[in-house]
Amino acid sequence: MPEVQGLADFLAARTAGRTVAAVNVVAVNALKTYSPPPGALVGASVLGAERHGKWIDLRVEAPDGVLHLVFHLARAGWLRWHDESPTTLSRSPRSPLALRVGLDDGSGFDLTEAGTRERLAVYVVHSPQEIPAIATLGIEPLSPEFTVEALQGLLAARNQQVKGLLRDQGTIAGIGNAYSDEILHAARTSPFAVTSTIGREGAQRLHESIGSVLRSAIGAAAGRPAADLKDAKRAGMRVHGRAGQTCEVCGDTIREVSFADSALQYCATCQTHGKVLADRRMSKLLR
Repeated sequence: MPEVQGLADFLAARTAGRTVAAVNVVAVNALKTYSPPPGALVGASVLGAERHGKWIDLRVEAPDGVLHLVFHLARAGWLRWHDESPTTLSRSPRSPLALRVGLDDGSGFDLTEAGTRERLAVYVVHSPQEIPAIATLGIEPLSPEFTVEALQGLLAARNQQVKGLLRDQGTIAGIGNAYSDEILHAARTSPFAVTSTIGREGAQRLHESIGSVLRSAIGAAAGRPAADLKDAKRAGMRVHGRAGQTCEVCGDTIREVSFADSALQYCATCQTHGKVLADRRMSKLLR
């Protein structure tokens, strides 16, 4: 979420007062709507950009009313800004380019996706609430409504591992895999702690960590160009993506548990009272 917020802020600043000059869909599978068509954005004035969970929403004023170009970058997608948009489009199957938007001053941006998973999603809609994944988003973790009591209610209502709850977009919007690792490390909580067993003190600690980790990351992303946001994210991580390295808090080795399509990182000393969680690829979990 912090990088998505950074991208939304960057896009809002760079597109303010501009008019959409061209929209080119390169990866047809990325476009999830057909009415209104992407061409309806051409000639529209940009009103702003904002974030919904991990979705980015570019609002424009078209002749027939306000439209929204809404996109989710998924794990391998990114936004690439051009002060001068390229004049040619690569339509090769190996090209990462999914969508190109050009503006009236010659600038613009590309949506790209590396790899073969093809999960990047683009919508053109009259309202973001038309998109099911946005309509069903959970509470924003930095909103005034997200109190300790609200978090306690979410924890008590579930009987699952806390890592899974933090990643569930229908419960809490925008945290995801990387920042759930960071939050749990800051809260000194095992990723496999069962939500229904986390009491008031644990919920308080978790709530404080959610706020501090996300606000710190958003602050680090603020004002940075899109090209620098991934590096800023990596530089701020204490455990995520750092398996085998030394924990900056206690000096223990950061460990990893791998799953079919993802992995988590944690510090045993900080989070599990020194107990090592077995990798699911090797044996059943130690709780």
